[in-house]
Amino acid sequence: MQQLLTPKDGWEVKKLGEVINVYRGGSPRPIQDYLTDKSDGLNWIKIGDTSASGKFIVSANEKIIAEGEKNSRRVFPGDFLLSNSMSFGRPYILKIEGCIHDGWLVLQNYQASFETEFLYYLLTSKYILDQYKSKAAGSSVLNLNKELVSSVELIIPSLTVQTRIATILSDMDAELEALENQLAKARQIKQGMMQELLTGRVRLV
Repeated sequence: MQQLLTPKDGWEVKKLGEVINVYRGGSPRPIQDYLTDKSDGLNWIKIGDTSASGKFIVSANEKIIAEGEKNSRRVFPGDFLLSNSMSFGRPYILKIEGCIHDGWLVLQNYQASFETEFLYYLLTSKYILDQYKSKAAGSSVLNLNKELVSSVELIIPSLTVQTRIATILSDMDAELEALENQLAKARQIKQGMMQELLTGRVRLV
């Protein structure tokens, strides 16, 4: 992945804040006064709504009433979320609409410069993560903020090249997932066989 994302002749290099809008979330307080079980509530997106291996946020466990949006930040499908501290620098692509608290940063309005899948792989690359760590150096705790994220340099190939790179990396991810599933099944078979052999249920002739 690093080789594919290494800048080539003709690729632009710009600071993230020049081509993407970065906003911090906000939290209506006390939050308990804004939570609701009603179906017309707004999704209240938290770090617990992510999965350890997934790149998408597809649902939220809690909702807030419409009034809560005034002190929060509205986000939309296709937006990228970054946690300020947890899972340092890891991006998530939204599949839902909702609101985010101040533990999140959101990246919006990137589509003129980036294809979504390419931007995801770029944001997860060592090239970007090393910049985050370098800019956050000296802090006792690694935290992201709007200024830090806006200042990192992004490589920008043409949208056509971005699509080709994203397709290659996505295909590789699919192959890795298939291999991991095969490995998990093989481990289950091994565990079952161990149980049979070590309890005497299966005897060796």
